Amino acid sequence: MRHQVVIIGGGPSGLLLSLLLRRKGVDAVVLEQRTRAYVLARIRAGVLEQGLCDLLREAGIGKRLNAEGFVHGGTLLAAHGKQVHIDFKALTGNSVTIYGQTEVTRDLYDELDRTDAPIYHEAEGVEIHGADSDAPYVTFTHGGTSHRIDCDYIAGCDGFHGVSRRTIPETTRRDYEHIYPFGWLGILSETRPLQHELVYAGSDRGFALCSMRNAHLSRHYLQVPLTDKPDDWSDDAFWAELRRRLPAGLAESLETGPSIEKSIAPLRSFISEPMSWGRLYLAGDAAHIVPPTGAKGLNLAASDVYYLSRALIAHYAGDDDHLTSYSATALARVWKASRFSWAMTRMLHVFPDEGEFLRRMQGAEMDYLAGSQAAQTALAENYVGLPY
Repeated sequence: MRHQVVIIGGGPSGLLLSLLLRRKGVDAVVLEQRTRAYVLARIRAGVLEQGLCDLLREAGIGKRLNAEGFVHGGTLLAAHGKQVHIDFKALTGNSVTIYGQTEVTRDLYDELDRTDAPIYHEAEGVEIHGADSDAPYVTFTHGGTSHRIDCDYIAGCDGFHGVSRRTIPETTRRDYEHIYPFGWLGILSETRPLQHELVYAGSDRGFALCSMRNAHLSRHYLQVPLTDKPDDWSDDAFWAELRRRLPAGLAESLETGPSIEKSIAPLRSFISEPMSWGRLYLAGDAAHIVPPTGAKGLNLAASDVYYLSRALIAHYAGDDDHLTSYSATALARVWKASRFSWAMTRMLHVFPDEGEFLRRMQGAEMDYLAGSQAAQTALAENYVGLPY
C-alpha cells in the first residue's frame, strides 16, 4: 500500500498531525503500537498554551475545549516566605487553558473517526527503511499479517522509547540529557481544587503542585526520592505532607479525599539533534522531554506539529523551504522551552546534594521575582507559550 505520509505514534501529536494534514488534502496514515483504550487511559497533564488551543480549533475540534476548558489568567508561586501571583493576562495579554490531555486525545479520535482516517492500532514490529533515500517505506505486523507502506515522508511521533529517533544514525545524532535526583508523586482525587488557578509551592521539605482537571477533580503532586514507590504513600500520608509544604493559609483550605489514581514519574531534560534525517522527521517526545514544571511537554509537541504540518503542506504546494528548515526552527523553540522548565525546576525543588547555597539562591530568585515586573513578565511569557 502507499500513503504520502506515515505517522508513527498515535498519541495526541501523531493524531493532531494526521488531522491537520488531512484537512489540507495530504494523505496520512497513523501506526500505533497500543490499543485505542490504552492510549485513552493514559493520565497526562492538561495545561494548554494559547498556541495549542488555537491549533486544536484550526483542526476543527475546539467545541468541547471551548465549552469545558478552564481558562487561567495567572498562577501562584509560593516559596521562601513569598507568595507571588503571576498575572498572565495583565503581563502578556494571553492565558492558558486547563483541559486534560486525555480529552484532547478523545476529541482527536472522534474527528478522525468522522473522516475515516486510517489508523492501525496494535501495529507491532514497526521498522523504518530507506529514510535517507527518495523511496522510504515502513514495515509492520498487524493482526498477524505483515504490511509494507511506501511513502514520501515519515513522521516519528512515537515517544522516547520509539523506533523513530533510533533510526537516525548515532554518527549523525547528538543527545543531551539531564536526570534530576527526584520524581513527582501525583494523585488524582474527586476533590475541589485548592484555588481557581494552579499553585506551585517550594519548601524546605520539597516541591508541591496543586492542579486540577475540573471543578470537582484535582491533581496534586509532591517531590519524592527516586527510590519511593506509589504504595509507600497512603492517601493520609500524602495529604499530610502536602499540607506541610503549603503556606499555612492555603493548607487550611485544602480539601482531601480518596485517591482514584496514584503514580510516580521521574524527571529528566532530554533533547536530540537533529530532528530530521533524510525523509524522517521527529516530533514530540521522540525528540525531547522536559520536566513537568511549567507544563511544556504536550505544548512542545504541539509546536513541532505546527511546524511540521505546515512544512509538509507547503511541500505538496511546491515549496520545500519549510521542510529544509524544520529541524532548526523546531529546535530553537525546544531549547527555549527546555530552559524555562529547567529554571522553574531549579527554583522550586530541593536538590539533596547542593546544600544551603542553592537554597539561598532560590530565596533570592523568589525575592527578585516578587519585586520585579520585568521578571514576572518573562516568566508569564514563557508559561503561556512563546510564539510559534
